[in-house]
Amino acid sequence: MSRPKSTLLRPALGVAFILTMLPAAARAQDSAEIRFENHQFKPLSLSVPTGQPLTIKVVNASNETIEFESFKLNREKAISPGESIEVRLPALSAGSYDFYDDFHQDVPEGSIVAK
Repeated sequence: MSRPKSTLLRPALGVAFILTMLPAAARAQDSAEIRFENHQFKPLSLSVPTGQPLTIKVVNASNETIEFESFKLNREKAISPGESIEVRLPALSAGSYDFYDDFHQDVPEGSIVAK
C-alpha cells in the first residue's frame, strides 16, 4: 500500500521551513572580491566578519601575471592576466591578515581584517 503524497511531502516541507528560519550566514558562505588593476589591489583593506567561512574572488584585471600570497592565511597562487581565482578561507579569528603580490615587490601590501 502506498502512502498519500501529502504524507511524503511533510518531512521535506519541515526541512524547508527550518532552512528559511536560519540566518543567511548559517546557510551560505560569505564572499568578497579583490581586484588587481593599475598595479595595486583594490580594496587594499577588506573587512570581513569573524567566525564564519569566507570565499574571496581575486581578479587579475591587469596585463601581467600576479601572485596572491599570504603567509598568515597560508595561501599562494599565481593568476594569469584576465583570470580570477577563488580563495576559500575557514572562519577567521579577529585580527589582520596581510596579502601581497610576491612577483612585484613594489605593489602595496593589502590586508584582510576580521572583526
